[in-house]
Amino acid sequence: MSEPIIKTEHLTFRYTTEEGGAPTVLDDLTLSIQAGSFVAVLGHNGSGKSTLAKHFNAILLPSGGKVYVDGMDTVDEDRLLDIRRQIGMVFQNPDNQIVASVVEEDVAFAPENLGVPSEEIRQLVDDALKTVGMDRFARHAPHLLSGGQKQRVAIAGVLAMRPRCIVLDEPTAMLDPVGRSEVLSTVKKLNRERGVTVVLITHHMDEAAQADRLIVMHDGRIVRDGAPKEVFRDVEGLRAMGLEVPQPVALMYELRQSGVDVPLDTLDVDGCAAALKELLA
Repeated sequence: MSEPIIKTEHLTFRYTTEEGGAPTVLDDLTLSIQAGSFVAVLGHNGSGKSTLAKHFNAILLPSGGKVYVDGMDTVDEDRLLDIRRQIGMVFQNPDNQIVASVVEEDVAFAPENLGVPSEEIRQLVDDALKTVGMDRFARHAPHLLSGGQKQRVAIAGVLAMRPRCIVLDEPTAMLDPVGRSEVLSTVKKLNRERGVTVVLITHHMDEAAQADRLIVMHDGRIVRDGAPKEVFRDVEGLRAMGLEVPQPVALMYELRQSGVDVPLDTLDVDGCAAALKELLA
């Protein structure tokens, strides 16, 4: 197995306050994320998942323990630019990441600031916009786009830096169902076709179910880590933490509680329908 692109060792974090005695937000987290994987991090508000995401490209630095990006220690100031080239961040509100009045100029912003030659920037911008399906909007004004389109432009802006990993912190929280679908489809395409490592921070169960690996956080700790179909089998355990499960799993769980022998590892509607059809046959 290849070296992990992100690794934390006994990571602890506390926000400092003037009064002191700040609560622990991340509590002794040790995890590895392999290059090319698609990992979802799930948890209720206040679980620490967004704080963890901000450690992956040194927006926040550990209060204790270590975070490594491709072997680079995030507290090493001399490697900060290298770390942020490796790990691109996409946040909840795309308006906070869009800085130009024309889409293609916005996507070009980061490479320009990194001193990339003009002819190479043109290729990077065209490639990034095509990858996220926004190439025909290159000359549009970002403020006229839908929420999902804006978020895809924000992703393109990160892609133009050619990162090996993209960390998305609740990227669909402000979007309607169409926008959510657009963004998730884009993220999956980047992972499957480009081999980009994806870390998706979310509270949407259906989004988490589409990852290869699911990490569940609760009160600053990792409490579940595995394939989504395995994690979501623990319906009662997740509900005890204030989390629900995907609707197909919830339906199958209720049927099992009623004595019907159906599987609990069905994560989507099609799989649920197929299992019920087999049962009725």
